[in-house]
Amino acid sequence: MATVTHLDKSVFKFLKDIEKNNNRDWFAENKPTYVDAHEHFKALAETINAGMQKQDHIEKMKLYRIYRDVRFPKNKAPYKNSFSGGFSRATKALRGGYYFHLQPGGKSMVGGGFWQPEASDLQRVREEIACDVAPLRKILNSARFKKHFGKLEGQQLKTAPKGYPKDHPDIDLLRYKSFVVSHYFTDEEVLSPGFAEEVLKYFKATRPF
Repeated sequence: MATVTHLDKSVFKFLKDIEKNNNRDWFAENKPTYVDAHEHFKALAETINAGMQKQDHIEKMKLYRIYRDVRFPKNKAPYKNSFSGGFSRATKALRGGYYFHLQPGGKSMVGGGFWQPEASDLQRVREEIACDVAPLRKILNSARFKKHFGKLEGQQLKTAPKGYPKDHPDIDLLRYKSFVVSHYFTDEEVLSPGFAEEVLKYFKATRPF
């Protein structure tokens, strides 16, 4: 199979169709279309994975299922209207990860960083910030970071975390519970031949962070 460098428009058509027909009967009738769309998505993901292996220490790639867990959410639609996946970094010493999400309507994006880290990791990050924030400030204020991501994102506490005063000089960063960056793509960009390379470019720009 030839290397897949971008998403075929038939994949977005399927995702648009399932958004309008999000039920098990329709999905069963259109299972072959889903299989074709998912295989194409997997081929694109493998192209990105090959590039990631060259620019970071990647432990594994994970592609998320289209089936939604409907046990608890109010939205009981059984299927997602997107394809997504992620990369985890190798060894316990390399934390953080990468995420990619493909969805029509300008909702396709890539992201990276530390999403809802466990308590011990979050404590370690905060301790490093309190000890020496300069390296992180330098990255966040760099022209390259602002060009690719704009600003730091993630859930934040409304007040200071336990053990830190409200007037701490770096309280703006200490209040974060997740430390993530993201970039969104237009549908045209996702369907263009250079898309895989663009994804890799943004993932590479995440590395210093």
